[in-house]
Amino acid sequence: MDAIDLKILALLQADATLSIAAIGERVGLSQTPCWKRIQKLEADGVIDRRVAVLDPVKLGLGLTVFVSIETADHSQEWLQRFAATISAMPEVLEFYRMAGDVDYMLRVVVADMQAYDSFYKQLIAVLPLKNVTSRFAMEKVKSTTALPLPAPPKTGRHLPGTAPVLAVVGE
Repeated sequence: MDAIDLKILALLQADATLSIAAIGERVGLSQTPCWKRIQKLEADGVIDRRVAVLDPVKLGLGLTVFVSIETADHSQEWLQRFAATISAMPEVLEFYRMAGDVDYMLRVVVADMQAYDSFYKQLIAVLPLKNVTSRFAMEKVKSTTALPLPAPPKTGRHLPGTAPVLAVVGE
C-alpha cells in the first residue's frame, strides 16, 4: 500500500458514501485508477465491507453492557458450541476470546435492564459458565469504526530529516 491507498482508506473510513469521482479528486486520481485501487483493496481483504453505522439510542437500544465470562471448560468442542451460540445472538456486537483472568469478553447492546436480564438468562442457560460479570456503560465518550492507519511509506533515498544529496553526472 502506498500513500494514495492510505488516503483512500482514510476517506472511506470517514464516509463510505463518497463517490469514486470525489475520492479520486481528493487523492489526485481520475475515476478509473481510483476505482481500480478500491477494487484491489477489496479483493485483498483490506476493505472488509462497507456498512451504515446506526445510532443505537435512536433505535431504542440505549444500554451497552460489557460482559466478562470465565469458564472451567477449555475444550475445543465446548468453544465451538459456545462460539456458535454467542455468534447467533443479535444483541452481541463483539465477541472476543481473551488472554488473562477472563476467558471471553462480549459487547452487548440492548434496550434496557429488563432486556439485558432476558439476555443474561439466555446466556447462562446455554452452557455451563464459571463466572459472568456485567459492566454497564454509563456514557459513551468515544466511539469510532475508523482504524488508525499507518504513516505513508517514505519515498526517496535520503534519511528522514535530512536534505537529499545530489550527485553531479560524470563524477
